[in-house]
Amino acid sequence: MRLTIVGCSGSYPGPESAASCYLLEADHEGRTWRILLDLGSGAFGALQRYADPRYIDALFISHLHADHFYDISGYYVVRTWHPDGDMPPLPTWGPKGMAKQIAAGYGLKVHPGMKDAFDVQVYHGDPIVIGPFTVQTTKLKHPIRSYGFRIEAGGSTLVYSGDTGPCDALVELSRNVDLLLCEAAFCHDRDNPPDLHLTGREAGDTAKAAEVGQLVLTHIPPWHEKQTAFDEAASVYDGTITLAEPGKVYEI
Repeated sequence: MRLTIVGCSGSYPGPESAASCYLLEADHEGRTWRILLDLGSGAFGALQRYADPRYIDALFISHLHADHFYDISGYYVVRTWHPDGDMPPLPTWGPKGMAKQIAAGYGLKVHPGMKDAFDVQVYHGDPIVIGPFTVQTTKLKHPIRSYGFRIEAGGSTLVYSGDTGPCDALVELSRNVDLLLCEAAFCHDRDNPPDLHLTGREAGDTAKAAEVGQLVLTHIPPWHEKQTAFDEAASVYDGTITLAEPGKVYEI
């Protein structure tokens, strides 16, 4: 399984990165399968550096904040009006209310909305299988309904935290995974609101408790220094830590 960081800026796109978007690829049955985790503000343009958006096999949206889903509007244009012809609806998963919200974001009526471009389905807790990928979802802590993903392909495992405050559910989801792609939007020495985001230290605590193979810190807002998140995580977790950067590739 291969992870490419498409966008990793926290809460809004920054000068060096789009908002959250991650491309996973794995070879299976004679071809490369591709799924996307989130498609935040500014990410659809960046995605085209790494994959043809016509050949994505599924899209998974963690929650309905703009920095995690809003570029689906651009994707809708490609899937609807590309000159090479119509494409079948893309298998798309998200929280309850997603179909209504993405239609509103493009000024469409709820019915038919974007159903000709995206086959939107709601998370129900059952594993989702797309080619070589098995995706397990777990509801985490955030002001709106937000999910973390545990993905397995070819014996490799990855967890993506989405947005969450510290919680036991993320630790259990991440238990013994090869790579934890974890948000670290807050700084430890600030008066942070509860159940919203993780600090770098809390991401490190999660990685340590779950005994993950490596920790990749992401979703750091442009107003914070990334090195602060790294140093906080390193103070509690002694495994491999890296900072997500656009275009960076991880072979898992």
